[in-house]
Amino acid sequence: MKNIFKFTAIALIALTLTNCKKDKDKDPEPAPMPAPITPATTGSLNIEFEAMVGDSALEFGTANTTYTNQAGNTFNVSMYKYYISNIKVTKMDNSVWTESNSYHLIDHSNASSTIITLANVPFANYKAIEFMIGVDSARNNSGAQTGALDVSNGMFWSWSSGYIMAKFEGTSPQSAAAGQNLKFHIGGFGGANKTMKIVSPSFGTETANVSSSITPTIHLKSDLLEWFKTPTNTDFSTTHTVHMPGTAANTVASNYADMFTVEHIHN
Repeated sequence: MKNIFKFTAIALIALTLTNCKKDKDKDPEPAPMPAPITPATTGSLNIEFEAMVGDSALEFGTANTTYTNQAGNTFNVSMYKYYISNIKVTKMDNSVWTESNSYHLIDHSNASSTIITLANVPFANYKAIEFMIGVDSARNNSGAQTGALDVSNGMFWSWSSGYIMAKFEGTSPQSAAAGQNLKFHIGGFGGANKTMKIVSPSFGTETANVSSSITPTIHLKSDLLEWFKTPTNTDFSTTHTVHMPGTAANTVASNYADMFTVEHIHN
């Protein structure tokens, strides 16, 4: 019996030594391979809006800063804002990228609102842009909303009249309104009262080149004088207040349809 125990002990020791040797001789487990890096395929594109009155930069609310419209009326400015929506950019191969949920309120008294950053734009060179001045009919009929379309932004009349597409306020000595005020609140989204305008300011020979190393900026001039001329000149002595859908609002919207021009593109 003693010999059996002795043999068993020797066998266990030999087995342990063999296993230890095997463990030492065994190749180490290879390090896990890193996950492959997927190269980026999209970037960003900025659109910057600069408020101008003709060739002059817009200044708010100073009695000494006056501008003159095509009818010879002088005026100053206390408010200038408008909706930009449904933005599309066109590549050199004519394919089009469209921003989703594309609604932006440009308020020129708030500098942070005057630069729109489009995200997830496919890498490409872009030769054209298109957008709507105003808010499309679908969103006008969608009830209470948030963000740029929140009614607290002061750009909504009522659930039956919808959004104010663009708003200008100021004063003019030629205005017959109380306080010599000017109030142009342009809205209307259906039928003959539709004031939304789809515009495509030309890039000329320039392109906006979105890549992993370039976030281009399209610099747009927004000319307030265009509200009051071409095709119809506005005389503030007779037209100083527009605050509902109708013929007067349509006239102003037709005028400001050409208020944007591309000044330059930074790449």
